Parts: sequence; structure tokens; C-alpha cells
Amino acid sequence: MSGDGHDEGGQEQPGAMSDNETTVRIHDSIAAIPAAAWDACAGDANPFVSHAFLSILEESGSVGEGTGWQPLPLVVEDADGSIAAAAPVYAKSHSQGEYVFDHGWADAWERAGGRYYPKIQIAAPFSPVPGPRLLLRDAQAAPALIAGLEAVVRSNGLSSAHATFVEEVQIPLFEAAGWLIRQDSQFHWTNDGYASFDDFLAQLSSRKRKDIRKERERANEGLEIVHLTGAEIGEAHWDAFWDFYQDTGARKWGQPYLTRSFFSLLGERMGDRVILMLAMRGGVPIAGALNLVGADTLYGRYWGCSEDVPCLHFELCYYQAIDAAIARGLSRVEAGAQGSHKLARGYRPVPTWSAHFLPDPGFRRAVADFLRREGEAVRHDRDYLDARGPFRKGE
Repeated sequence: MSGDGHDEGGQEQPGAMSDNETTVRIHDSIAAIPAAAWDACAGDANPFVSHAFLSILEESGSVGEGTGWQPLPLVVEDADGSIAAAAPVYAKSHSQGEYVFDHGWADAWERAGGRYYPKIQIAAPFSPVPGPRLLLRDAQAAPALIAGLEAVVRSNGLSSAHATFVEEVQIPLFEAAGWLIRQDSQFHWTNDGYASFDDFLAQLSSRKRKDIRKERERANEGLEIVHLTGAEIGEAHWDAFWDFYQDTGARKWGQPYLTRSFFSLLGERMGDRVILMLAMRGGVPIAGALNLVGADTLYGRYWGCSEDVPCLHFELCYYQAIDAAIARGLSRVEAGAQGSHKLARGYRPVPTWSAHFLPDPGFRRAVADFLRREGEAVRHDRDYLDARGPFRKGE
């Protein structure tokens, strides 16, 4: 796949598209781009778009050959060759690991005689985490970056491009370019200046406070829960968590997306941004939850267990995450995709966003009509759930 050219042997190569002021260039890996240049665009608030995280996915074999995620990071270079903007781009041969479901679109396009895959995905792979998808050192480079994404689709005859879990402040940039906008919901916990977990509980109805306290008591009975970060996390801890992750991945997705080496590399290169929470029975881990720390957010990502303990999932994934966020002075906890059961645990429904480029006019019209109807239903459901949350009325 390319921007505008092939080598003499006909093999597709990373390409470049230029005007007098900028060059839009496609690379075949994040590793081919200097980390400092990428991170100058990505910033340090969201770890999932960092050079370290994306290159760990590549180096561990979690993305790349045989995975259906072909890295094609795209950058906008100024006239002097410096990188002004970038996007984490992948050619996808399926729709797995995205958490924004377009299988119906793929079926409709292929029934009409089209070829939906490969498509272009602008995303942090396997991470339903809102964040920037247009990584901008220079905000003025955003139109060139979006135009470059569109050119990749058009020049390669692809069906579509999809920017998923786009932070809300970037949605107007995609709207201005004419991309279709899709809305969904997640459940996030907000820290309203709480000094302790009990401060948070005080904002809930009496019945919900009692329910949560009972859940925590049941989950912690006979267990020790530890929070490990940085050098505290050893290979034995990752071995245990890998077993938990494999079990969960096999049940949810058929096979895990991430490889074992991903976790070792994550601990080695990003350990200071990791909190690994383990439930221990007699010094042996029986369950774990993996979290990454951003500038103001704790991101809950993976969980698994080797022993079924009532309410332990709620404790490790939701309540311990709240404890950690309060202790670190973080503004919120994002505990992953879906899960209306989070509502009763103090996590409120919030909108999430994606942007979609479909160059075929008929296909675009059909999807736009679907998104209008879907968006109304999503907003209605979110309002309904928010009104039935556990917080005391009038607070």
C-alpha cells in the first residue's frame, strides 16, 4: 500500500505526496520514525498513542504480519523535513480488535459487489481509549494530515478509512473535512475532588453505598490486593498475568490479541506508566488487572483470573482503580468499552466518537442515514442510564 508510487519491481512501498510547503509520507512501521519526532506530535498525556506503546505492539508481533493490522503510520513533514503531524494508521484485513463495530457495513458493501477489506484504521490497536488520532505538533497541519489519509484511500482504491475513539475536541476537524461522525458510549468515573473512597461513597444513595461496601468485603475476604508499578513488576508477575489474559482473551475474542512479549516490553519500557493490580491468596496471584496512567486519567485495560471469587472483578477493575486515581490525584478512570454494570459502581455514561471516510457517494449516503438513526438511539440510552445512576438525587 502506498501514497503515490511503487518500486521498479512492482512491490508497493511507503510513499509520499507533496505540495510546495509540506510532504505527506507513509512509513511501514512506527520504528522507522524517530521517537522524539513522533512524541513531539503525540504529547505525553495519552500513553496509547506514544511511540513507545505503538512500537511495543510492533516489536512484540501483536501487530504486523499475520495479524490483520499492517502498520502504515502517516506523517506530515514541513519543507525542512521536520514532522509537523502524524497519525497511527493501519491497513486492516478484518474488523477485530476495534470495538467500533462495522461488520454490517462490510456485509452491505460486499453484497453490493464491493471489496470492504483492506480498509484504513486510524487507532491505537486493541485499545478502546479516547484520545488524539491526529497527532499535531503544528495545529495548522491538520487539514494536510486528513487529506493525506483520504489520498491513501483513493489512490489504493480502498473502501474506507475509520478514525476510532477520537477525543471530542478533534471531531470538528473531521467534520470540517466531511467525514461522517459516529457516536457511542462508555462508562467513566470522575474524581470530583475526593480525598478518599468514602468521600466518593458519600455522594451515592444509601442503598448503593451499602451494596458497594458488601461487594468489597466479599471480594477481599482471604485475599491481599497489591498495586505494582515500574521495577516492582517482575517476569513472574507478567507470567501470572499472561495466564489471566489468555483465559479472558480466549473467552472474549477466541484468541488473545497481544503476545506474551508485549507485556515484558511494556514493563521494561513503560513500567512507570503501568499499575498492575494483583489479588493474592497465600502469596500466589489468582487475579489481576492491568492499568496505564496518563496525565490525568487511569486507563483500565485488561483483567483475568484463575479462581472465581464473587465480586473480585468489580473490586480489581473498578473500586481499586478509583482508589488508585484518588491516591494519585487523577481526574478520572476509564475502564474500557461497554459494560452497563459499571453504572451501579459510580461510572457514568459519556459519549465516545469515531470519524469515517467513505468515498463512494451511495455507500456514504446509506451509512449517513444509519448513523443518524443510531445516534438518536445512543443519545436516548445514555440519558436514560445517566438518570438512573447511583448518585444521590440533587447532588
